[in-house]
Parts: sequence; structure tokens; C-alpha cells
Amino acid sequence: MEDNGDDVCYSTVCIKNGKPPEKREEEDMTIYSEVKTKKTAPAEPISMTMIKQQAEISDLSTKNQQLTVERKTMENQTEELSRERDELNRTFQSILTFDTFPVKDFCPDKKCQPCQKGWKIFQEKCYLFYDERSSWKTWRESRAYCQRKAADLVVIDDLQEQMFVSNHTKYYYDKYHGYWLGLRETDNNWMWVDGRDDTLGFWMKDDFGSSGPVVLLIPGRNPTQSWDKAQQDFKNKFICERQVLLKS
Repeated sequence: MEDNGDDVCYSTVCIKNGKPPEKREEEDMTIYSEVKTKKTAPAEPISMTMIKQQAEISDLSTKNQQLTVERKTMENQTEELSRERDELNRTFQSILTFDTFPVKDFCPDKKCQPCQKGWKIFQEKCYLFYDERSSWKTWRESRAYCQRKAADLVVIDDLQEQMFVSNHTKYYYDKYHGYWLGLRETDNNWMWVDGRDDTLGFWMKDDFGSSGPVVLLIPGRNPTQSWDKAQQDFKNKFICERQVLLKS
């Protein structure tokens, strides 16, 4: 009986040291596999990532373009406001040249114009071609008349202006009469009423009347040869000039 008991015990030991370990190994492998599967998430396809990045870049590009447009719009608005401010300041300074501003002449029907009624505009200047049939004036009287209008006798800056004034003058009374210009002789030098020396010299080539220290523009002549040196007590029509009130 004792021998049989030993055999059973040995057999039991064999069972414990043999197959059971194999079963634990199997269980361990299964548990490891299950844990590993739970921790690992499926990778996102590369193509989807690229699409998202491209969409984000496109969105940023659109926003950048919108900001650029908005900035440019603000810059344009600032420039426009600056121009309006400068124009208002210039208009205000122009108004101050009058002792009494002629509102009705500049602003008929409450809408202001660049020039007074009866004046002609050319290159941001206003011109009055005095065209009365009588009461012609000496050079000094003509200048005083212009100054009462917050203007002065015309100063010719270039050939274009000379052409303009020539085209708006006309023959009257006789060939010796013309339109006074703001040009006179000072210390043997021909000088405009604004203090500048004359550099144009559109003088007549032939002898014409009695020479003097002030200048007439004779109508109907070649514009580059139409200035006549005349006596300042000679009575003629004249041309006044001033800056525009408003830029057209």
C-alpha cells in the first residue's frame, strides 16, 4: 500500500511539473496580445493628412489676401482724406485773399465753382478778359481793378498760357490797342508783377507805336511775337488772373 501511495504522489508531481506550465505560457501570450491590441490605434492615412494641411494653407492664404485688400483700402482712404484736407486748406486760403468774399459770384445756386462768374479757367487759374466798350484803363488803373478782385494782371508762365490768352483776345478800336499784361520794366529789366524776371520774350519784331515801360498783348498777332512796349498812361483793355477757388 505504501508503494502505491508513492507512485501516485510521483505521478502527481509529474503532472504539475509538465503540462500546466505550457498552459500558463499560452495564457500569458493571450493576455499580452490583448493588451498590445488595445494600446495601438490605427494610423491615419497620409493622404488625408496632406489634404487637411492644404486646406489650412489655403484658408490662411485667403485670410492674408483679405487683410492685404483691407490694408490697401485703408491706405487709399487715408490718401483721399489727406487730399481733401489739403484742398480745403487751399480753398480757405483763397477765400482769405478777399476782403469780402463774393459768394454769389463763386457759388450761384449754393454750388461753388472754381472761378467767378464771367471768368475763364485754364490750368487751375481763372482769367478775366476785361471787355467793356468804354472806360478802358491805364496800366496802373487796370492793375488796381484786378487787385480789387483779389487778382492781379496776368503773368505768362509758358507758351501754352500765351496761346490761351491770345485766343481769348480780339481786335478793337485800332491796331495799336491791346490788353495790358502784368509785365513792366524795372531797373532796365523786364519783370512780372509776381517778382519774376521774364524769360519768354514774345516781343513784336516791327516798330509799333511809342515805346514805354509796360506791355500790351496785341490781338491777332503771332502769339510768339505779340508783345508791345507801351506808355503806361495809354488806356486799354486788360487781363486779370488768380488761382482757382476749387480744383476742377
